[in-house]
Amino acid sequence: MAMGPSGSGEPPLSGFTTLRTGGPAGRVIVAETDTQLIEAVAAADAAGEPITILGGGSNVVISDDGLPGTVVLVRTRGIDVSVDSCSGAWVTVAAGESWDDLVARAVADEWSGLEALSGIPGLTGGTPIQNVGAYGQEVADTIARVTAYDRETSRTEVIAAGDCGFGYRNSRFKSDPGRYVVLSVTFQLPLGALSAPIGYAELATRLGVAVGERASASEVRAAVLDLRRGKGMVLDPADHDTWSVGSFFTNPIVEASRVPEGAPAWPAEPSAALGIVDAEVPDPASGSSGLVKTSAAWLVEQAGFPRGYPEGGAARLSTKHTLAITNRGSASTADVLSLAREIRAGVRDRFGIELVAEPVQLGCSLD
Repeated sequence: MAMGPSGSGEPPLSGFTTLRTGGPAGRVIVAETDTQLIEAVAAADAAGEPITILGGGSNVVISDDGLPGTVVLVRTRGIDVSVDSCSGAWVTVAAGESWDDLVARAVADEWSGLEALSGIPGLTGGTPIQNVGAYGQEVADTIARVTAYDRETSRTEVIAAGDCGFGYRNSRFKSDPGRYVVLSVTFQLPLGALSAPIGYAELATRLGVAVGERASASEVRAAVLDLRRGKGMVLDPADHDTWSVGSFFTNPIVEASRVPEGAPAWPAEPSAALGIVDAEVPDPASGSSGLVKTSAAWLVEQAGFPRGYPEGGAARLSTKHTLAITNRGSASTADVLSLAREIRAGVRDRFGIELVAEPVQLGCSLD
């Protein structure tokens, strides 16, 4: 277990996040094994001291004042693979493994089902927490189980996918923040060079196939990376449009009657609305959820916040994608949250819809 210097000598946590904001921690520990990770958490819990687990830093907003106590950087490694012609590839991945490196390997080794999640920054351990998704795929589609340390029971548990409480950008791990420390994730992936059925119209159009059809997984990965680069969603230290947490707001799930005229809308199941629904969930006996998902990017832009807004700001919307709030090089967390509040209020005033922030806020709050 590597340790940084204690106290005020700690580097700012901005260096460990893709947004590049945030003050120092009281102490920083680098955990390279599950044992080191569990021991650090257990010791802090026993002493009643605050502790924060930080992976790739791609979906967090950290206070300018930093964080009290200990921050543990998850740097565990290891991928275990078992392949069976009937059940496919069972791939158990340590929490500290790079997510996009895993997707690249899956495509190269002809394990299907992750290709549309290419280019997403961060580590594998963070993916079940947010139920990471993009271009018609979610990790919930392929996760078989999650191994996690339960801080309430001080035990390591293997949690089957059906018990993970997956919903749209949500899970039991996110709904009960701080309780679980993800150690590894096991995926069950079909074998083959073809992708999972394409579930996103923009991607299908780029590939020249119909929604629901399959394509070469390698071609899907290339197309997704190209689409993400065009939206500033592939990390590039030289491009301030990528200094962000990705999409800052989730797509709202609302009653169909509340979708503004002209706004995109897609059907949404009640389970998809777990934790973020801005609607009353109808009685399932009615036979219809009555809910749709609409585009947060459309709402933001139509509420008067174009790409690059505000001109000259230290924190601005990306020039490529209206859902990404970016650090133009000198922004503070306070700058980022101030802009997020302005956008959220503008959408609420214009459309009566409350946007929900996607990133985890540590030591600070949008509210």
